[in-house]
Amino acid sequence: MSEPKTVRNDASVEDFINAVQNPRRRDDAGKLLKLMRGITGEPPEMWGSSIVGFGSYRYRYASGREGDWPLTGFSPRKQNLVVYAMPGFSGATELLARLGKHRTGKSCLYLNRLDDVDLDVLAELIRKSVAEMRSR
Repeated sequence: MSEPKTVRNDASVEDFINAVQNPRRRDDAGKLLKLMRGITGEPPEMWGSSIVGFGSYRYRYASGREGDWPLTGFSPRKQNLVVYAMPGFSGATELLARLGKHRTGKSCLYLNRLDDVDLDVLAELIRKSVAEMRSR
């Protein structure tokens, strides 16, 4: 079985964020860093080359493949800020309706910029996600 490509490493989170070329995206990444650190109480760590993660959990697929993944995290990509909420967004319909401009994937929240969303609602989504993962 192949090893996962996105694993926790010792790369500098600060250097990664400082290297984000778009000034708005860099500023938003700094805000997410502070928000997620406060919610999780965990230090930020790099996962792969482009994900800032907080905490971790162990997963195992029915196939037997297993690995570690952050409880929550984000990636300041060129197109979007991507927020990772591990249990996904089922049951979060009411919060998502109040969030503001966004798109979702199974466990990803895609934001153009933080100014487009209600930061209190985003914080609540992240809190609920982290609490769910910790309860598992």
